[in-house]
Amino acid sequence: MTQPPNGFWAQAAADPGRTVLIAPDGEEWSAGRLHADCNRLVHGLRAAGLERGDAFAAVLPNGVEFFTAYLAASQAGFYLVPVNHHLVGPEIAWIVADSGAKVLIAHERFGEAATAAADEAGLPAARRYAVGGTPGVPGIPGFRPYEALLEGQPETPPEDRTLGWVMNYTSGTTGRPRGIRRPLPGKPPEETYLGGFLGIFGIKPFDDNAHLVCSPLYHTAVLQFAGASLHIGHRLVLMDKWTPEGMLAAIDRHACTHTHMVPTQFHRLLALPETVRNSYDVSSMRHAIHGAAPCPDHVKRAMIDWWGMCVEEYYAASEGGGAFATAEDWLKKPGTVGKPWPISELAVFDDDGRRLPAGELGTVYMKMSTGGFAYHKDENKTRKNRIGDFFTVGDLGYLDEDGYLYLRDRKIDMIISGGVNIYPAEIESALLAHPAVADAAAFGIPHDDWGEQVKAVVEPAEGHSAGPELAQEILAHCERTLAGYKRPKTVDFIEAMPRDPNGKLYKRRLRDPHWAGRERAV
Repeated sequence: MTQPPNGFWAQAAADPGRTVLIAPDGEEWSAGRLHADCNRLVHGLRAAGLERGDAFAAVLPNGVEFFTAYLAASQAGFYLVPVNHHLVGPEIAWIVADSGAKVLIAHERFGEAATAAADEAGLPAARRYAVGGTPGVPGIPGFRPYEALLEGQPETPPEDRTLGWVMNYTSGTTGRPRGIRRPLPGKPPEETYLGGFLGIFGIKPFDDNAHLVCSPLYHTAVLQFAGASLHIGHRLVLMDKWTPEGMLAAIDRHACTHTHMVPTQFHRLLALPETVRNSYDVSSMRHAIHGAAPCPDHVKRAMIDWWGMCVEEYYAASEGGGAFATAEDWLKKPGTVGKPWPISELAVFDDDGRRLPAGELGTVYMKMSTGGFAYHKDENKTRKNRIGDFFTVGDLGYLDEDGYLYLRDRKIDMIISGGVNIYPAEIESALLAHPAVADAAAFGIPHDDWGEQVKAVVEPAEGHSAGPELAQEILAHCERTLAGYKRPKTVDFIEAMPRDPNGKLYKRRLRDPHWAGRERAV
């Protein structure tokens, strides 16, 4: 079956015995078994009162239940609201209430936060379901067992099948997260080519393809890549908790051919001893696609030297649109995040809304040819930061004469010292080149004369101790690699950088205490 039928459901009907998913514990799931469970979940959610256009929320780790929920929503016209399971109760409650989720499915691992969220959101006990626990006993007190949603429900496809969507919430780094809600097309899922997204990256349907899911599925891109892979006949290999050696072992064991990664994972893979790195075969990899955060040049080059030309990069937003760069593109134009996708257009505008020519730095805007979106219950945010059909998430960059995009930083993260713009990503790249630095952040703190000065926060690498001696060593390293106005004036140390598992740095958690009672210019 080199050209599978369109969509998971048609494939499952055509070849129910084919293995389509390998769970984190190694259990293999056939297409028929997964199809039956997603059908039963649709029937169960409808019995619980959900209708087309309704939402249900999931606080789940990477596992079969996450994909069952994804497939159920996709064929029943529901909105699946994946929730970051690192959030605390009030944060989850905001998403559950704001999305209007009629049912919450949570894993017992996150029971305390899920309970607090359900209570605060006022969700009735009959609409709370817990994954885990012993048979018939919910893993979270006050929740019903997840199996109760499926128990007694038919395995046959539901009637009135219609395409649903995932309703992701933007990260709350700049305020309350907002749901990205796209209109439902009102047609059966088979009438939309759900794997077409991967064609942008040159990934095509083949029986021997295996997609490794090595980051949390609640992240927009991770679920989008994994879901599209499933829909074009690829096998999914799920990791629950990522470790660098665990990832190498999974690639070797399952001959994984493509995956979605973030630069933090590159950095930690490269930190493994060479003997460990060389003990696993990664030659099966065809597409190691990374995004979500800037990747320092030396890290990118080291990964290409190790994994070869499969190391590819994209730039995108949960709202839609983006750029893509192959390894060949990047080696030809180091630092680029690529050219626009065929279904996307990029533009750079100044603060007055004037479109800038090639080479001029401004705010990056995008638009999609496949349709728009709205922020759920936030018409003002939907209208804000738009110029015509273009929208922005606040990144700064420029397009070169060949249409390749180069990013600098997010506008909110830019440091302005003495009227000079300083871009933290460049400083962080220099910091990460030091062998004692496992992770790093740079940002501006108040300075009476200059407005802002550069502060660095460093997570020491294993075997290195935080302290004044290491701080001086790092500052001396920066003197050799950065112009004077870009150099951090002080270095603080932190045990673990506040990143989510997808590599997104919560920089405001580091920066905001320094600005308490003062207002930043950016």
